[in-house]
Amino acid sequence: MAVNPSPCPWWADFLRLALANVVANLMVPLAGLVDTAFLGHLAEIHHLGGVALATVVFNVIYWGFGFLRMGTTGITAQALGQSEEDEVVRVLLRHGLIALGLGLLVLVLQVPLRQLGFTLLGAQADLRAAGYAFYNARIWDAPAVLLNLVIIGWCLGRGQGGWVIGLSFLGNASNVMFNYLFIWRWGWAATGAGLGTALSQYVTLLGGLVLVGQSIDLATLQRLLPQLWDGPTLRRLGQLNGDILLRTAAIILSFALFTRASASLGLALLAANTLLLQVVTLSAYFIDGLAFATESFAGRYYGRGDVSLLRRVLWLGGGISVTLGLGFALAFWGFSQPLFSLLTSHGEVVGTVTRYVGWLVPVLGLGAIAFFLDGFFLGLTASTLLRNSTVVASLVGFLPLALVGQRLANPHLLWFALVGLMAGRALLLARAVPRWFQPGPEHPPAP
Repeated sequence: MAVNPSPCPWWADFLRLALANVVANLMVPLAGLVDTAFLGHLAEIHHLGGVALATVVFNVIYWGFGFLRMGTTGITAQALGQSEEDEVVRVLLRHGLIALGLGLLVLVLQVPLRQLGFTLLGAQADLRAAGYAFYNARIWDAPAVLLNLVIIGWCLGRGQGGWVIGLSFLGNASNVMFNYLFIWRWGWAATGAGLGTALSQYVTLLGGLVLVGQSIDLATLQRLLPQLWDGPTLRRLGQLNGDILLRTAAIILSFALFTRASASLGLALLAANTLLLQVVTLSAYFIDGLAFATESFAGRYYGRGDVSLLRRVLWLGGGISVTLGLGFALAFWGFSQPLFSLLTSHGEVVGTVTRYVGWLVPVLGLGAIAFFLDGFFLGLTASTLLRNSTVVASLVGFLPLALVGQRLANPHLLWFALVGLMAGRALLLARAVPRWFQPGPEHPPAP
């Protein structure tokens, strides 16, 4: 059960885990980009727009449960740092049961969730029909999606980058294969995209259960199952998961409002902003690879009380994250025409993209800082700080500008609102960093 320490220097282990996470994360947006390319090359563009709206609904539902992955990684890493091997297993079992219950609840509530989501987004009849088709096919993957979040989070907390790569490759390769068959070969359009995504999640879950079964024997399960729940543990989980849920909800709602405002300004702008947000997602998955590694190492060193290594992880990961974010933005800005033409054959959409692609530079530059620091503070389980910083940035940095941009029908103001969201989060999180490096007898002080 124990994860043997590596003889390599800490930074080599960190970079290896970060690279594994980047490779694993890269498969997710690449699969999404392939799906977008399949739909974007169909004769009817409403399939792409409808799936974009349905994806917002799923982002609200599934990203809202991101605390299952985030909380699992931080707590697992801290338990590993304190050599509490039984607690490492209890974290997996505890969060797995929570994920299964929540996944089944989503299935029970699928119809009201669909009605509420699409009513809030608003859409033309053809977009709504395509969005419904995708939603109705994909919603059945809810239990698998949430259980996969826990399994991936547990692997990250234990520093098992190879497992993360394997599961991500398995799930996303099957997603591309299913969507090729369902969308391109069989012509199922939005329904095929949703069904392919759902089936790939169950393929991933099957692989994850096989790996977990190799790490935890039946006798250990029988011994630890009665020890899962107690008062202090429940209170800690409630506060941690609640804070992360609110933090994630604020981000999701901001992006949902951005997409809704884009839809109100025309189909071409909605499609263009969908493609630009795919680039934001692609960059975020690269940066999250570093953030996940930071979360694992920060949690481990925080558990040991090693302030020096905690500081080194912060500077190394932060520097690489900002470089990646700006690099992506500049590449897509400089080569926007050929790169976005790969994703759609609609000239009007590509032309619209080129007018707003420059906004990727501040969004990704500041976003790199914000998302990396998310990983750092998640490793320290500083959930209250993450919640407060994101809510304030959403309400002050994003919402007023987004409302004005929609009111004035000004897409540039919509993108400026996203800059405000990223800048607010980056500033508030960066200001909190120094307090974690004050001298202390054992651990850095909590904020």
